[in-house]
Amino acid sequence: MGTNASLVTEFVLVGFSRLVHLQGLLFSLFLAVYLLTVAGNLLIVALVSTDAALQSPMYFFLCILSALEICYTSVTVPLLLHHLLTGRRHIPRSGCALQMFFFLFFGATECCLLAAMAYDRYAAICEPLRYQILLSRRVCVQLAGAAWACGALVGLGHTSFIFSLPFCGPNAVPHFFCEIQPVLQLVCGDTSLNELQIILAAALIILCPFGLILSSYGRILATIFRIPSAAGRRKAFSTCSSHLVVVSVFYGTAIFIYIRPKASYDPATDPLLSLFYAVITPILNPVIYSLRNADVKAALKRTIQKMGPSEI
Repeated sequence: MGTNASLVTEFVLVGFSRLVHLQGLLFSLFLAVYLLTVAGNLLIVALVSTDAALQSPMYFFLCILSALEICYTSVTVPLLLHHLLTGRRHIPRSGCALQMFFFLFFGATECCLLAAMAYDRYAAICEPLRYQILLSRRVCVQLAGAAWACGALVGLGHTSFIFSLPFCGPNAVPHFFCEIQPVLQLVCGDTSLNELQIILAAALIILCPFGLILSSYGRILATIFRIPSAAGRRKAFSTCSSHLVVVSVFYGTAIFIYIRPKASYDPATDPLLSLFYAVITPILNPVIYSLRNADVKAALKRTIQKMGPSEI
């Protein structure tokens, strides 16, 4: 088995190769989405970094989330574009491992960061008098650092574990990137124990932050319902709505994809579901936060006004 395993030195990412007549259309679509994702998230990073009105902890985390989304989508989409354009879908085993590591790294970091953002909303609404203490600059940096560290550990642990297993062939990955479940299908021998370990680890990294988010919003809702005026309740809830939308899309698809046995993996539909958290969620971030956030819209308006006179 060990000799055969060494024969698999590269994988083939099947992706959307079956859609032969749509390769050009898919390339144009994913290129447009990728460019908009990068531009939109860069805009948020620039606004938060330069506008004095966007210096609260909420925007500190939003800036990190936007930078994270750029990295997250850049792990998969550029390679997908290359495959769609050239038709060459091979990826070295080391390249596959590297892609899996960074995808899990950024994905797990986002899981933890979204939990930190929920805690920020809890502190702002439920503990307004202690908000500056609970979310001091030092605490924000520590929370963000812990999220990145947790992501690195998850990525390294999962990737090293998967690629320590024997691959005897075939080498066709029924996906558009090196995702855990389809790659695990190519491992030879009985992988039921490995599969259980991966599911338990995925459940831990996904459900623990998700549980913290649910706990934070449970307390937030209890506090909002105690606000006497309808206008006050709407204002309080509006500060959370953008975050709730991002959490729902990201965690909904992640839970469905990762916390289930590999036997239920469907190569026809699962890559489409993966598009939601690998491609769609990163572009939703700037759209949601720019359209639903008055402070971001005001900062964008001030930036445009500053640029106007200088160009005359």
